[in-house]
Amino acid sequence: MNHNSIHWFRKGLRLHDNPALLAAMKDCAELYPIFILDPWFPKNMQVSVNRWRFLVEALKDLDENLKKINSRLFVVRGKPAEVFPVLFKKWKVTRLTFEVDTEPYSKQRDAEVEKMAAEHSVQVIQKVSNTLYDIDRIIAENNGKAPLTYVRLQTVLAPLGSPKRPAQAPTKNDMKECSTPWKSSYDGKYSIPTLEELGQDPEKLGPHLYPGGETEALSRLEIYMKRTRKHSHPPVSLHGQLLWREFFYTAGVGVPNFNKMEGNPVCVQVDWDNNKEHLKAWSEGRTGYPFIDAIMTQLRTEGWIHHLARHAVACFLTRGDLWISWEEGQKVFEELLLDADWSLNAGNWQWLSASAFFHQFFRVYSPVAFGKKTDKNGEYIKKYLPFLKKFPAEYIYEPWKAPRSLQERAGCIIGKDYPKPIVEHEVVRKKNIQRMKAAYARRSGSVDVGDKDLEGSKKKGVKRNAAKEQSVADLLKKAKFKKD
Repeated sequence: MNHNSIHWFRKGLRLHDNPALLAAMKDCAELYPIFILDPWFPKNMQVSVNRWRFLVEALKDLDENLKKINSRLFVVRGKPAEVFPVLFKKWKVTRLTFEVDTEPYSKQRDAEVEKMAAEHSVQVIQKVSNTLYDIDRIIAENNGKAPLTYVRLQTVLAPLGSPKRPAQAPTKNDMKECSTPWKSSYDGKYSIPTLEELGQDPEKLGPHLYPGGETEALSRLEIYMKRTRKHSHPPVSLHGQLLWREFFYTAGVGVPNFNKMEGNPVCVQVDWDNNKEHLKAWSEGRTGYPFIDAIMTQLRTEGWIHHLARHAVACFLTRGDLWISWEEGQKVFEELLLDADWSLNAGNWQWLSASAFFHQFFRVYSPVAFGKKTDKNGEYIKKYLPFLKKFPAEYIYEPWKAPRSLQERAGCIIGKDYPKPIVEHEVVRKKNIQRMKAAYARRSGSVDVGDKDLEGSKKKGVKRNAAKEQSVADLLKKAKFKKD
């Protein structure tokens, strides 16, 4: 027992399936679990109220689970490279452990921490747990490039086998000889703020932009390993969706400027419009299209929307209707989604805007017909836009077509109480298809490295995308409706 270890919790706020935590406990005399509120995040990203609350709840949950094994969570503030020297000295630390993080800022931050730890003779151990596989190894197995199609990813993963790592959580017996006394006298600049303090001060809550959603329920590895053959097969099964996650993580690491259009070699360069009023109307649920507005209202109020709902609003903002850059939508999702993730957010927005990976740009979601396929009576709309609840099914998706007398009886005058559509879908859809066609034509003259993968994606695009975009029935499964 010759180590005083700090385990740095980041994305995986859980005890089980946490190989870095287990590494911290090996030959450990004292263990200090910490979470750092890094000021970089609120300075560089937007944070919603729902996200602040989510972080508080996740940290509280982690702290409660640590208490069960006679430990506690230290929450400290500051830049990691400045925080750790203080902690190393105060706690006589000899080992620092944390999970591998592949995002650009995180890689830079971790490199600085490693360098600083070496200067203090502190051993650093990093373990893969946020992803199923070692992303760097996937890229290395693919000749140093990120696989740019799902099929190619599966080919690369085949010889690697199923992901395996110990998933057990530490117990009280594990902790008997690895005591971590709770030092209530530990105060000052790096003291633990109260949960109330966390909830009141958004400037200290940026780190939860990284989804601490893998708490004590199930880790992604467990979900992957518990899949059964009776369910659907990849790419649409739960197993397949986890591999899609790996796909976007490898792209996030292997593609330069992955969260931007310019300088991104896999992204079609499009002459998007810069209409701030339209962007604001979309983000606030005021487009005049009830299905789109209901989705954006749910997102803003609850921090979650079904994946097919994400498809609908993303297509509407970009190539479908408003012709606004996917980067703007990416920012809104980053702020509002509880499960927002840098790589997945960027990858899916490129996919849905037909800028990368998916290339059937002529397949456009209708802001009217798409929802009607499953919810013909508009119960979903009525839930999130209750001022439209008295409109009959005939007009609930297109209330501007309702006679004035009906609008009056419904208590909602279109153009006054609820906006008229900000664009005419059928008109702009045709125009935007031509604009996207022109963008693809410009791209055809400059083929990038890896375009063989992209060409394969084009050929399989319709079939594979159809698989991802099955019936919208699931859209309403998680919504609880109240009868009028």
